[in-house]
Amino acid sequence: MNKSLCLTAAVTLLASLTACDRPPAAAEPHAAKAPGPAAPPAQADTADAEAGAPDAESTDGKARAYFASGCFWCVEAIYESIKGVDESISGYAGGHTKNPTYEASNTGQTGHAEAVEIIYDPEVVGFGTLVDVYFGSQNVTQVNGQGPDHGSQYRSIIFFQNDGEKKIIDEKIASLTKTLNGEKVAAEVMPFEKFWQGEDYHQNYERLHPDNPYVRNVSVPRLKRFKAKFPKLLKKGAEH
Repeated sequence: MNKSLCLTAAVTLLASLTACDRPPAAAEPHAAKAPGPAAPPAQADTADAEAGAPDAESTDGKARAYFASGCFWCVEAIYESIKGVDESISGYAGGHTKNPTYEASNTGQTGHAEAVEIIYDPEVVGFGTLVDVYFGSQNVTQVNGQGPDHGSQYRSIIFFQNDGEKKIIDEKIASLTKTLNGEKVAAEVMPFEKFWQGEDYHQNYERLHPDNPYVRNVSVPRLKRFKAKFPKLLKKGAEH
């Protein structure tokens, strides 16, 4: 094989492992439901660990939370393994444009980051535990990305919907910062405004496409590392 063909093959393989590249489609908006390398934080087992902390509940009795932490394929799978989480939805948040698509977001010009909407039962798992999951499943000091994914569209953001959630986030960041030997937590803390649901083919992507090279080499190892850290939080059957 000549050098030009070798170079082409190498670039193709690298691209398959360093970005979750998919075709674009329109996103759907979700308006705000309410006003408004590091060691993992202490693990909590139930919502009782955050007694008195308000959750942003909707009329169905479920609460919503919003996080951005790199590729949403990875983050969606992590949260769906947690007891008390009914659903994790991939989408976009934190930007200034309407109807973002993956293609537009990937330019880094929309201000949006790949994010997830977590629908959960606050009687089973509290917001504080979801924040513990967030920090415990990422590189908390990596700026503008997670793992091989780089750019503002992969930056870390925690969204708060009320003062109680903001207080929980601030306290956990302060506690975590003490363990980082002078490094800073990279996650931005932003008031939640709108979540734009991602394209249909993104939803449950890790589960539906186990043979995808990015899933095998990035998403699944990240999920396994998380499960090893937080075994008591996992749903029955999600241990493996």
